[in-house]
Amino acid sequence: MRSIKSLLAAGAATLISSMAFAADMPIAAPPPMYAPPAPPADFGGWYLRGDIGMTNQSAKRIESNLPAGFTKTTEGLGFDSSPLFDLGVGYRFNNWFRADVIGQYRGKANLHGSDNVVGPGFVGVNNYSGSKSEWVVMANAYVDLGTWWCITPFIGAGVGGSYNKISGFRDDGVSYNPLLNNSVAYFADNGKWNFAWAAHAGLAYKVNPGFTVELAYSYMNLGDAAPGNFRLFDNSASGPTSIKIKELTSHDVKLGVRWDLNSPPAYMPPPPLVTKG
Repeated sequence: MRSIKSLLAAGAATLISSMAFAADMPIAAPPPMYAPPAPPADFGGWYLRGDIGMTNQSAKRIESNLPAGFTKTTEGLGFDSSPLFDLGVGYRFNNWFRADVIGQYRGKANLHGSDNVVGPGFVGVNNYSGSKSEWVVMANAYVDLGTWWCITPFIGAGVGGSYNKISGFRDDGVSYNPLLNNSVAYFADNGKWNFAWAAHAGLAYKVNPGFTVELAYSYMNLGDAAPGNFRLFDNSASGPTSIKIKELTSHDVKLGVRWDLNSPPAYMPPPPLVTKG
């Protein structure tokens, strides 16, 4: 009987000692909660761009030398619409200012217009026809006006040069005096460089951090243009021309894209930790 009591007493002492030891052990702190790193700051960078669009062009007047005593007024001078294409490279300095340089080709636009000519014993019309195309090199700067629902309105301006080429130009002179002969003059193709400037406005939509789509309007002032040397249809006269097409302008609508070359990848937070109880 004494041995059973001794065993029970020893077991109780051991249990109490174990419980006391466990109570003295420090409680392990829970693992710290995961704090995802902030997405990298976006300080801008290089980008490529491309645009396609349509032009709506006009000219102020057709200028030419007239004999003394003659006057003229230009009527219905204009151009058909034509496509445009451009490629460029740019740099975005921060989240509101960027700049780029583009090379643009503006396709052939048919020219049409006429001059009413009045002089001593003469009343007639010069009807003009031909086509015009341009190569444009331009540096542009843009200001982004803020972003709402991934859409960023912007404005901008550009300066550069435009190579304006006149092709297939023809002048049909029609006299209303039956005693005077009508004439037709043909002109050689000719192009020249002019100072050009532009104003831009549009909306940009950021599809993802590296790709943006733009819908934009541009007002372009392309300078002047002139055909080459003329010759009459019967080769009775030829030589340099005095005709100039003055103040070419255009209202352009464009759809463009931009690719950021060093944009950070889209930020994806890590999945939550999963533990088993």
